[in-house]
Amino acid sequence: MSENFNLEIISPDKTILKTETNQVTLPAFEGLMTILKDHIPLVTFLRPGIIDVTINNKVEKFYVEEGTVEFFKNNLLILSSSAKNKKDLSVDQINSMKEETRQNINSSIKDKERYILNHNVSTLEEISE
Repeated sequence: MSENFNLEIISPDKTILKTETNQVTLPAFEGLMTILKDHIPLVTFLRPGIIDVTINNKVEKFYVEEGTVEFFKNNLLILSSSAKNKKDLSVDQINSMKEETRQNINSSIKDKERYILNHNVSTLEEISE
């Protein structure tokens, strides 16, 4: 019996990834969450971070700033307007996104927004290494 489940990562204008996988790790507000086949149903929100998708023992990484996640009957649906495959991001894009985020952190914002933006900077620094 297969240990795979269906995964779709969708942005408002296109499907970013549609595949079968055996493991996905998500950056949720509750912490990092790993989804395997037959996981309990859930709905949660994404915080800035990296989505790790394991396909045929290889890990594909997707950068995300926000989004929603639904897992039900071995179908994982990730909806995000910011999801991007890490390999499609150039160093210049990452540096530009870091600078923009740092400027937003230094403006007068609420603590929740500062928390999210700090996660975003940490993620961008991690993927630029």
